[in-house]
Amino acid sequence: MLVDSHCHLNFRDLSEQMPAVLASMQTHGVEHALCVGVTLEEFPSVLGIAQAHAHIYASVGIHPDYEEETEATVEQLVELASHPKVVAIGETGLDYYRLTGDLEWQRERFRTHIRAAIEAGVPLIIHTRSAADDTLRIMREEGAERAGGVMHCFTESWEVAEQAMAMGFYISFSGIVTFKNATALQEVARKVPLERMLVETDSPFLAPVPFRGKLNQPAYVKHVAQYIADLREIPLEILAQATTDNFFKLFPKAARCA
Repeated sequence: MLVDSHCHLNFRDLSEQMPAVLASMQTHGVEHALCVGVTLEEFPSVLGIAQAHAHIYASVGIHPDYEEETEATVEQLVELASHPKVVAIGETGLDYYRLTGDLEWQRERFRTHIRAAIEAGVPLIIHTRSAADDTLRIMREEGAERAGGVMHCFTESWEVAEQAMAMGFYISFSGIVTFKNATALQEVARKVPLERMLVETDSPFLAPVPFRGKLNQPAYVKHVAQYIADLREIPLEILAQATTDNFFKLFPKAARCA
């Protein structure tokens, strides 16, 4: 059994073929998935998918790339996170790769999400790109360890992973780990303790080898898991069991489906 700990099933490329996407998950042994919110405007579609399918869960948050979005308050996020199918707050964090200039609004948005997660008692889903130092600094300043969470689609160094894990965070690997030029990330995937690891697709983006460049989907998390298992020279079943157990430990509001 596998879990796709981060996907975007509400994005049109996947939502338009939902029956086939869900059937492919079942065929490949991917029994649960977390559909992650990136804007408040789109959150109803995220929640709707989770409500319609017992094995799909939702999160609520505003992605750091969306500068023009209306900012959420702590109170708004806490209220939305109170829904039984909403298991986390995020995707949130910092991204200095796509946007430049004065990004203080990103940092304030990130702080709001951390505060909301602590108040709501749910974990965080954190995105960081070209911003690791500030991400870790704000996590420490805001006491993010009180919420816990996951560093999603991890592409940073082992040192960054160690600091995040020291705050109780999990490290999640996407299809990027299968890319030929991702040698440094592959070394991180060898080192992260199994009890701190998750796997994801971030679909419809970042399809793993052998589907690189094509539309990604939750079923392909099996290829991410298999690649990491091979890196670590362990059976896929061991990695799948560990990452699945980790998912339900991190997201206690997510109920395992029989």
